Amino acid sequence: MTKPVWLTTAVICSALALGACSSTRLGGPPTRSAAAAPITEVPPVEAVPSGPVEAAPLPPLAGAPVAPDMTTPPAGGTDIAGLPPAPPPPTIGAPAPATAAAPTSRTAMVGNWSVQTSGGSCRVQLSSSPALDLYRASASGCSNQDLSKVNAWDYRDGEVYLYQTGGAVTARLRGSSSSLSGVLAKSGAPLSLTR
Repeated sequence: MTKPVWLTTAVICSALALGACSSTRLGGPPTRSAAAAPITEVPPVEAVPSGPVEAAPLPPLAGAPVAPDMTTPPAGGTDIAGLPPAPPPPTIGAPAPATAAAPTSRTAMVGNWSVQTSGGSCRVQLSSSPALDLYRASASGCSNQDLSKVNAWDYRDGEVYLYQTGGAVTARLRGSSSSLSGVLAKSGAPLSLTR
């Protein structure tokens, strides 16, 4: 019976590898062979820099916002990039600066809303129940055809989106968890929601 070629090759490679392990070059015991060449020591090579080493920040990615430089401003009153120095951090106990009252989460928007449009008023309920990748919504008493079809909503990037059957955007609104304002998508008519 003949052995497969791959098995024979594997045995030969293993024997060569084991033989290399006992070589004097790898720290093994010296072997005697009839044609052994004399071993000569090679002096170690020192690493020498080929030129001056420079450090510089990488350029920003195309389209990415530039982060402010965090270096200490020089005596001229500007940082290395030529920008004015950053304001000092706020002290503990100091009142926070007033910001726009935008909701910070989708859950802040859940609930019943009173809707005001140029065509009248109605009610919209925003639910926390998922509907595929959106959330369920319902409208009642809306004379506007687009508003009456609202069945889903979402909160993205500080805006509330109202959707109708088929996935079309009915309205986009922005504001706080108690008052939103925006426009109807098709007509551009103003729209406001209040609690």
